[in-house]
Amino acid sequence: MRRSVRSMIFSIIFILLGICGLFFYIFPLFVRGNVNIGTVTGIVIFGLFTLYGIFKPMADKAVKRLCRKRIGKVFLAGLSVIVVGIIITAVILSHLMFSAIRSKPKGNVTVIVLGCAVLPSGNPSLMLRERLDAAYDYLIDNPDAKCILCGGQGDDEVMTEAQCMFNYLTDKGIDESRLYLEHSSTSTRENIMYALQIIGDQHLPQSIAIVTNEFHEYRANRIATELGVTSYAISANTAWWLFPTYYVRELYGILYEIII
Repeated sequence: MRRSVRSMIFSIIFILLGICGLFFYIFPLFVRGNVNIGTVTGIVIFGLFTLYGIFKPMADKAVKRLCRKRIGKVFLAGLSVIVVGIIITAVILSHLMFSAIRSKPKGNVTVIVLGCAVLPSGNPSLMLRERLDAAYDYLIDNPDAKCILCGGQGDDEVMTEAQCMFNYLTDKGIDESRLYLEHSSTSTRENIMYALQIIGDQHLPQSIAIVTNEFHEYRANRIATELGVTSYAISANTAWWLFPTYYVRELYGILYEIII
């Protein structure tokens, strides 16, 4: 009887965890209609949590049957190693991600704002606005700092991301003489590479502070280090309902950067 009650409690816990997790990954899908690898991964993981909670007695019996066979034991052992490896990798990468945001700029640095999507209206997307607001606060607090705005024009964008950023910051009162536009880049690496060319051409301070969302800071600063510059972080706070899916997507991005 006690075992039955304990099993039911675990089932309920898994179902609740699964439903809560699914909410965080499905909600942005309905609000923005944007699907990425982070969205899919989250839905799959928490979908499995939910299904396990619903069918826990059947799943437990299936595991017991596998354990009676040698090939079943090998399969479960291999699956366990994979799951543990994924968890350890995620923990290590998460530590690196959240350590990177603590590297605040010191002294006179050149600010680089990394590009993000522009809306059909020509206004910055929510995530781009978060970056611009972080850049604005820094530029107000550091009136001598110069800023490079990075990002070309995507097929679905009405202007370059750099131009959109320029419009937003000048409308908020930032002097246009402090802003440099980089209109050609299409990736994080290109954002930083082309910004460094502008720094060299304009004789701006070589130390840089990268403005991007907090989950993105580690990869951006890793790229900057590879390119031979000292970099710091000016982190934008991501909306709570967007963070989970982009956080998971960034884990893949960091792995890709490390492997490639």
